[in-house]
Amino acid sequence: MFDLKGKVALLTGANGGIPRATAALFRKLGAHLLLTDLDPAALETFAQSLPAAEARILTARVDVTNREEVDEAVALAGREFGGIDILVTGAGLYVEQPVTEMSDEDWRLTLGVNLDGVFYACRAAMPVIRHGGSIVNIASMAGHRGSVRHAHYAACKAAVLGFTRSLVHELSPRGIRANCVSPGIIATPMTEGVMASNGAALIANTPMRRFGSPDEVASVIAFLASDAAAFVTGETIHINGGLYMD
Repeated sequence: MFDLKGKVALLTGANGGIPRATAALFRKLGAHLLLTDLDPAALETFAQSLPAAEARILTARVDVTNREEVDEAVALAGREFGGIDILVTGAGLYVEQPVTEMSDEDWRLTLGVNLDGVFYACRAAMPVIRHGGSIVNIASMAGHRGSVRHAHYAACKAAVLGFTRSLVHELSPRGIRANCVSPGIIATPMTEGVMASNGAALIANTPMRRFGSPDEVASVIAFLASDAAAFVTGETIHINGGLYMD
């Protein structure tokens, strides 16, 4: 479908549903992978489950709310691969809470993972992303229309959209692109709660009458990461089966 042979891709939150599907597809397309997440054992198990190939896979424990750990992961990519071609910010936290029940700590942790983590990863990677490279930030439908009992999550994702558009002005002179994907309800462990509580109504309001799969998001991320999207930057692609149309 697309060719990523020889490219180096760094993924945060790489043991999540969408990042796992993305890593598997990138592997199939020939990319070297640096996979980061909080649970190193689970991450290594996932990495070992990917098919054998010429391209290398490295894993690293990274808490995206910790600037030093993010910086070190990017430095590792520089030492081992000489740089980065693709950055996918997949780390996410999606907790159901009404605003009146959110503590300051709840708010700051959600922003830390979903917004600070994107900022830290992009800032660290920007100096080492090579010409022709691509940043793909995983936003959300929630960032466009809000989300009941997930106001902190929606606020973060709206900020990611604006942040990504702003990156374009700094990256374009270097031949680097930045885009977002905004998934709707995708069948992953992170969305099990909302699917269980409100799944029937969501499906009824979705023209395609089903939830999406992580593979369907991964294929769009791969497009944005590839040379097939060489003139696409500052854009957001919705992946929601028609549930939200901007």
